Amino acid sequence: MDDRFGISEEQPRIGAVPQQRIIEKMNAYMARRDYAGAERHLLYWLEEARMGGDLRGQLMLQNELVGHYRKTGERDRAMASAEAALALLDELDFRGTISEGTTCVNAATAMSAFGENARALALFRRARAAYEGSEQTGPELLGGLYNNMALACAALGNYGEAEALYEKAMAQMEKVPHGALEQAITCLNLANLAEARDGMEAGEGRIYELLDRAVELLDGRALPRDGYYAFVCEKCAPTFEYYGYFADAERLKEEAERIYAAGT
Repeated sequence: MDDRFGISEEQPRIGAVPQQRIIEKMNAYMARRDYAGAERHLLYWLEEARMGGDLRGQLMLQNELVGHYRKTGERDRAMASAEAALALLDELDFRGTISEGTTCVNAATAMSAFGENARALALFRRARAAYEGSEQTGPELLGGLYNNMALACAALGNYGEAEALYEKAMAQMEKVPHGALEQAITCLNLANLAEARDGMEAGEGRIYELLDRAVELLDGRALPRDGYYAFVCEKCAPTFEYYGYFADAERLKEEAERIYAAGT
């Protein structure tokens, strides 16, 4: 008997889904901004993972669905997938692992996006313990954690903690190839934080300094102009518009549309 999953030789073998192939196909859907196709793809493989008893595959797919539904603004579905993913962590006994950290970050990011910041912060703290407790945690994971955790802190008025986390995110993403995209997002988040904490008039100098730095980072020639770049351009454009950087916002939106149209 397999002590981890309680499967005897008489029981059906686990049919593992092809996780890497699923992710590659998912990326292709997102490069075309085909959200309906992406959802069908994920739900099909989730059912396959369930039928095959593949708990690890189910965890990966529920995590992908959390992010997908967050992007499409479907709160109830995002929360349902988040709860399912968190339950799978316990079923797999993944406490204290990188998988626990990643799942908690995904769930917390969705909760924060839908206004449940106190609940999100508790999950971010759980993720931080898992990530910082492992020597195998890559800087891209830590950077994403710190940035998203800072958003929840800022929403709750914990400005000092938020700023410290943003600075930690910037430092981590300096170690990541093409981490300039995440650094640009963090610069815009810091600009929003400066306005919320200090007011537009008092924080103006710092805000425009951060916006200029974000433009510089996004214009980096070494960055691949792919689907993720397009997604980041779309994500950043409204903040540039808000602060009056209309030409930069329009240029980013046009670049995103060009990439999506090319399907790269």
